[in-house]
Amino acid sequence: MPITEIIGWIGMILVLIAYYAISFKKVTGQSALYQLLNLFGVIGIGVNVFAQKAWPVFVLECIWGTISLVSLIKIIRKKS
Repeated sequence: MPITEIIGWIGMILVLIAYYAISFKKVTGQSALYQLLNLFGVIGIGVNVFAQKAWPVFVLECIWGTISLVSLIKIIRKKS
């Protein structure tokens, strides 16, 4: 199995953990943990879809990751 596929699987697991956590109210959308899970998850998925040249999904992951990063920055600044 190529390393990009392994990274993609790990990313998918992180996104699913984030989805589970928010769906069952283990975290909120404003928690750093939720945003970190999303961010690292979409990076992992992004690596995989980039390697596969799945451009629509790659663009989706870039936008999703940007939203997570901006949200994470806001959360960190708010705590300071």
